[in-house]
Amino acid sequence: MLHVTKLLTRLTRYIWAAPCSIVGLALALPMTLVGARYKKVFGVLEVALSQQDKPGAYLLQKLPFCAITFGHVVIGLSEHHLECLRAHEHEHVRQYERWGLLFFLAYPASSLYQWVRGNNAYWNNWFEVQARLSADQAKYRA
Repeated sequence: MLHVTKLLTRLTRYIWAAPCSIVGLALALPMTLVGARYKKVFGVLEVALSQQDKPGAYLLQKLPFCAITFGHVVIGLSEHHLECLRAHEHEHVRQYERWGLLFFLAYPASSLYQWVRGNNAYWNNWFEVQARLSADQAKYRA
């Protein structure tokens, strides 16, 4: 019975975050046509846009992020970036599992709130603070 309950809970989380994951898939899958690589890590699809040594990889460095999460899809500039940021981005996955589609409103609302208060909209965003704490705890456990 416990196994069935765990399975249903996990399935519910995937369904709740599915609209956000679809956005991630829509952004990431076309990139596989130009060489992006993907793999599943702990139930999350991780997409590496490029290898550092590929021609044109320098263009990716102009993006304002090294990795970004949409539901159960994490898009990173490279496999190296995904590995380094895994704990942080997987905390965002858990946030999507809790907030679902509302995450698309809550995240910018948190940034706006911090900006209005005179704080840094990214660094003081509640979701980013939680992701950094989770990543720090993962490093400590390792």
